[in-house]
Amino acid sequence: MGVNPNKVAKRAKGYGHILIVMRHAKAEPFGAEGDYGRELTSKGLKQAKKAAKGLAEMKLVPDAIACSAATRARQTLGKMLKTFGDKPKVDYHQSLYDGGMQAVFDELTHVKDKARVLMVLGHEPTVSIASQWLASSESDPERLDLLNLGLQTAGVVIFGSDKPFKQWQVHSGDLLAVMSSSDFD
Repeated sequence: MGVNPNKVAKRAKGYGHILIVMRHAKAEPFGAEGDYGRELTSKGLKQAKKAAKGLAEMKLVPDAIACSAATRARQTLGKMLKTFGDKPKVDYHQSLYDGGMQAVFDELTHVKDKARVLMVLGHEPTVSIASQWLASSESDPERLDLLNLGLQTAGVVIFGSDKPFKQWQVHSGDLLAVMSSSDFD
């Protein structure tokens, strides 16, 4: 995708609120535990670490994180928290696994006003569809097209707005970037 994290970080500084929507990292195929219990592969663990370091370097460590309760999402976040530290307030929700796009919007209504950076960590196709709906009409068409393809594992979408998260509706966020873990190299 060729996204420059430094340019994204610079643009993000201009907004009062930043939303990061992320897909879990690479997971194993279906196993005995079914879809819900799928675990990360070694590649997935590396992707999660790389994304966390990249976001930290961009000064986008979340204040709050809403994460799917599925194993692969929890493991992705667990790896990321080693970089983020104790700062983020973390909540795990079953709805981010099976609640569809509305679950992402519901998370926005529960965020405290003082939170500047919120991360929602979930699954495809929910995260890319919700991101399409969140993106403002002024968003770059090329970035929107990337969302049509779906997010890669450990893919990150970054939005900015001056509105508190509770006021976000459809098309409320300026789409700043659609990034893969390789963009953080």
